Amino acid sequence: MHLHILGICGTFMGGLALLARELGHRVTGSDANVYPPMSTQLEAAGIRLAQGYAASHLQPAPDVVVVGNAMTRGVPAVEYLLDEGLPYVSGPRWLAEHLLGARHVLAVAGTHGKTTTASLLAWLLEDAGFEPGFLIGGVPGNFGQSARLGGGRYFVVEADEYDTAFFDKRSKFLHYRPRTLVINNLEFDHADIFGDLAAIQRQFHHLVRTVPGSGLIIHPRGVESIEQVLAMGCWTPRQTLALAGPELADQPRQPGADWCAELLNPAGTEVRLHRDGTALGSWSWNQTGRHNASNALAAIVAAAHVGVAPRAAMAALSRFQGVRRRMELRGEVGGVRLYDDFAHHPTAIATTLDGLRQSVGKARIVAVLEPRSNTMRAGVHADTLAASLREADLVFLFAPADLGWDAAAVLAPLGERARVMEAIEPLVARISQAVQPGDHLLVMSNGGFQGIHQRLLDTLTARFSAGLA
Repeated sequence: MHLHILGICGTFMGGLALLARELGHRVTGSDANVYPPMSTQLEAAGIRLAQGYAASHLQPAPDVVVVGNAMTRGVPAVEYLLDEGLPYVSGPRWLAEHLLGARHVLAVAGTHGKTTTASLLAWLLEDAGFEPGFLIGGVPGNFGQSARLGGGRYFVVEADEYDTAFFDKRSKFLHYRPRTLVINNLEFDHADIFGDLAAIQRQFHHLVRTVPGSGLIIHPRGVESIEQVLAMGCWTPRQTLALAGPELADQPRQPGADWCAELLNPAGTEVRLHRDGTALGSWSWNQTGRHNASNALAAIVAAAHVGVAPRAAMAALSRFQGVRRRMELRGEVGGVRLYDDFAHHPTAIATTLDGLRQSVGKARIVAVLEPRSNTMRAGVHADTLAASLREADLVFLFAPADLGWDAAAVLAPLGERARVMEAIEPLVARISQAVQPGDHLLVMSNGGFQGIHQRLLDTLTARFSAGLA
């Protein structure tokens, strides 16, 4: 079968293309942004790519056109496939019909932490010898690829609540029919398609309806937005999660929670696991922050549901290699360590900075933020943005002229710590002048940020090579 994928360089659609190619299909695709690393990853798999969305890309006609959710009416290729009556389908539906039906699907949903938790879960299953398939919105370090078929019964999928396609406005995760479902958290996001939190909760309720009575739903205890979803109706057993910190060492189990991760140090690199109040053991790893301990706890419980012993899972965590673009160290120049992180929501920004602060102590943190998501650009999170950046010693925010809100006013509570820049070159120059040896430079964006990471490394290299302080 010949599939042509519109929007192939998106993380989900690119992973889908790799899975379809692995199944033996002929795959081609087109996208408005054909560039590495996704373009090179796809081309290495024998997938031909075209720039843009011209109707000619569908000539001769493929057997089916897989339509990404970035496609809208008015796009030439979309208008052509409709006029010509070409067979078309959304990516999530194709995945469900051609791959997921015979598998035990373990889905990871929620506003934050999906990519890391799904990567952790896939690794725990892999380390246990289960050979899972997966489709993840990032590249786990233990696998070096975002998707694979796997050789076993189990398939891990990052379950996104974003809409499916221009012709299917349901959330993508409604197609996956999981037997094991993790709901990490639930906050308002995606303001371009959801009017309020209640609209997102309704989609999560529909997801809960698809989980069989013989399955399992895993979620943190006491999160009101999740409890409200489950109160709409739940027909599946649940197991609840909680965290405890060093200050709660004598009370490691939150009352009523089935599982608890107890942080044994502020950085979260030493964690003890409890079930029903009984300590099962502990793990040490190189990930930091309470949020990552929470992600690991969810992955341990999901893996346990399909037969991975918690002790084996804890041992595997020490070999977890992280995820690209999740606190990924991109380089160190002149004693300045530069990290790349995908954080783009105030909660994620705050937890990422908190994790870094717990790890580096009193060392300076310089935060650089691109408000790139539709929700962030619309100013929906403006009221909470400054507070989310409080752990940073110095903040640079990229605010192009079309941002749509007054970035300087929003960051005013940070005082002299905040700098707002409208163009990328002056931004790079200003950051490079401001950082000092020993600083931790954290760049946060859910996009490419115009290659700022390498630009900063190159500029810093030139500065320190010239002997400039």
